[in-house]
Amino acid sequence: MTFVSDEIASQPSCWERAIELAGDVSGLPSAGERVAVVGCGTSLFIAQAYAGLRESAGLGETDAFAASEFPHRRAYDRVVAICRSGTTTEVLSLLKACSAPTVALTGDPSTPISQVTDVLVGLEFADEVSVVQTRFATTALTLLRAHLALDEPSLLPADLVAQAAAALDAPLPSGAAERAQFTFLGAGWTNGLANEAALKVREASGSWTESYPAMEYRHGPISVTDENSVTWFFGEPPAGLAADVERTGAVVSVSALDPVADLIRAQRLAVALAERKGLNPDEPRNLTRSVILA
Repeated sequence: MTFVSDEIASQPSCWERAIELAGDVSGLPSAGERVAVVGCGTSLFIAQAYAGLRESAGLGETDAFAASEFPHRRAYDRVVAICRSGTTTEVLSLLKACSAPTVALTGDPSTPISQVTDVLVGLEFADEVSVVQTRFATTALTLLRAHLALDEPSLLPADLVAQAAAALDAPLPSGAAERAQFTFLGAGWTNGLANEAALKVREASGSWTESYPAMEYRHGPISVTDENSVTWFFGEPPAGLAADVERTGAVVSVSALDPVADLIRAQRLAVALAERKGLNPDEPRNLTRSVILA
């Protein structure tokens, strides 16, 4: 079994620990603060999901940026950085230059990120061996989500851990592993999840993947969809869109699971596609665990 398969399977226990930790973590944004959330790659997409969830709940204006694109002229009450390795060049550079209070979530608290952030949240129990991120990303989002739920309990389903466990055994869309093109669709905070699912399948299996806000899919992207495609919705599809996709011959995935739990199914699909192609999903081509620039 690959490292990533083991890491995917461990997510229910990691999420349970994150939920227990949420009430004791200091430095995370308070309700009403104007917040920026930054990351790179997978961490950027988790930042997008958290930002969308926090702002839509009325807990404060929240923006998400790639660390390299942070607008230093804007004023924020707090900056949240998500960085599994604690060594990513763009994140460290941003934290060094940031004038706002900062808090960083990392899988390795012993790394240089500890020297450049005001508050460090260590999630070493969710760190990973595989280059491909799975459990660290979802555990960081679960921690942030559980922290939001201290102010707005509806943001965290009481059975989220059970849903994660169910997602490990839930069937993948029939025939999905035989398809060649994959589109992931979200809305609001789940746009970040759609982006992350597309990245996961692309990284692990080298497949042709795309991601869009669901209502944008009709505005051009649906033209690539056919009997070789999978179209995957995170959350309830807009009225009529799933039927439109089905008419193209694509496999359509709509799940009743919480969208983050459903991301586990997409992670499993990424591994299945890689293995079908004879690839090692732990070590994708041209990728490293951390991007450290000279």
